[in-house]
Amino acid sequence: MLTFNFLTILILVAAFLASSIKIMREYERAVVFRLGRLLGPKGPGLIILIPGIDKMVRVDLRTVTLDVPPQDIITRDNVSVKVSAVVYFRVLDPVKAIIDVEDFHFATSQLAQTTLRSVCGQGELDNLLAERDEINTRIQSILDKDTEPWGVKVSKVEVKEIDLPEEMRRAMAKQAEAERERRSKIINAEGEFQAAQRLADAAMVISSAPSALQLRYLQTLKDIAQENNSTTVFPIPIDLFSVFLNKS
Repeated sequence: MLTFNFLTILILVAAFLASSIKIMREYERAVVFRLGRLLGPKGPGLIILIPGIDKMVRVDLRTVTLDVPPQDIITRDNVSVKVSAVVYFRVLDPVKAIIDVEDFHFATSQLAQTTLRSVCGQGELDNLLAERDEINTRIQSILDKDTEPWGVKVSKVEVKEIDLPEEMRRAMAKQAEAERERRSKIINAEGEFQAAQRLADAAMVISSAPSALQLRYLQTLKDIAQENNSTTVFPIPIDLFSVFLNKS
C-alpha cells in the first residue's frame, strides 16, 4: 500500500512538472496569461507555469514565407490578368501579435491579397510587366504600414507570376515580331547609307588623284588573273583611244 501511494505521488509530481515546465527555443517566445490577464512574453530558455492557472501561447519569431494565390485583376487599360506573389514577414512584438489581432497569419494573408489587387489594378499592363520592382516596393510599404499595429514586420514582397490571356499573348508576340522587323529594316538602311557614303568618299579621292584610278585598275587585273577562268577580260581605258579619236 505504501509503495502504491509513493508511485501515485511520483506520477502526480512528474505530471505537474511536465505541465509547468516549458522550454522555449531561441526563435520562440511564450505569451503567458494568468487567469486571463497578460503577464508578458517569456523566453527563450526555461519557463515555469502554474498548471490550471497560467496559459501560454507560443509565437515563432522566424521569417514566414507567405504564398499569395493568383488574384484576378483588371488593369487600368481594361486587361484581365492573374497575378500571384510571395510575402516575407516576421513577428517583432509577440504580445501585439496575440492580443491586437485574432490570427495574425490569416490577417496578413488577406491583407496581402487585397493590397495586391489594389496596387496592380491602378496601373496599365505595360507598367505591370516592366516595373515590377516599383510595384513590389509599393505593396511592401503598404503592408508594412498596415501590419505594424499587429507587431508584424513585412520585409519583402515579390510579384511571382503574371498570367496573361491567350489572345493578349498572341497580340504581344505579333507586336514584338513587328518591332524586331522594324529594327532590322532600320539597321539595313543605315548599313546601305554608310556604304553609299563610303563609295562617294572613295570616288572623290579617285577623282582628285588620277593615278589612284590606274592603281585600282592594276589591282583589278591582278584579281582577275588569280581566278581560274577560261576567258579573261581585260578592260582597256578609254584614254588609249584618245589619240585615234583626235586624228579622226
